[in-house]
Amino acid sequence: MHQTPVKRRAFRLRRTGYSYSYIASKTGLSKSTLSDWLAEVPYRPNEHTLLTIGKARAASGERKTQIKQRSLVRARQEAESEVGVLSQRDLFMFGLGLYLGEGSKTADVVRVVNSDPDVIRSAIAWFKSLGVVKKQFTITIHLYPDSNVKECLQFWSGATTIPLDQFSKPQIDRRRNKKTYKAGKLPYGTAHLGVRSGGRKEFGVFFSRKILGWMDSTMRKAATRV
Repeated sequence: MHQTPVKRRAFRLRRTGYSYSYIASKTGLSKSTLSDWLAEVPYRPNEHTLLTIGKARAASGERKTQIKQRSLVRARQEAESEVGVLSQRDLFMFGLGLYLGEGSKTADVVRVVNSDPDVIRSAIAWFKSLGVVKKQFTITIHLYPDSNVKECLQFWSGATTIPLDQFSKPQIDRRRNKKTYKAGKLPYGTAHLGVRSGGRKEFGVFFSRKILGWMDSTMRKAATRV
């Protein structure tokens, strides 16, 4: 998964033995975010950490990290085994769940929005499994005033393999009351992946309505199992 500059810095500091408190003070990230991001990073307290929090506390933190990492490895291995090979039906239901969480619920619009390129790639794979072809995709990236527009366009085009001529004009969020912390965490902004009909009627308005129908049907059937 792609790492942003602030995430790379957090990883580098953790690998060199700094505590979450220290990394939080240097990156502006919360300790809960760091715990999530850095859970699997090998950790051995450095001299600064030992002097700051003491040897006993540092040793305790190291032991807890090792226990957590062993649990994460086991969980990942079991999950990989249980998922196995995805069937076409598996992909269909996975994509439907992804759309339920990240897709547009507005009638007549087919769109998935996310800042994670893996999520956008998964959405592309789902749409393709439904018959959508590459030329039907459009992407609009939403950025911040300090974003490098050219770099962001190249990033998303490379991450999705969607040609730049299928990108709409980037949208810059210039709201004055907007929190600025996301500028560092989301240096490439957010991608809005859309599907246009491209002359294929089944992927126009009808496609949007069908997706909404799939979600409604699935939720109703799932609710009966409660």
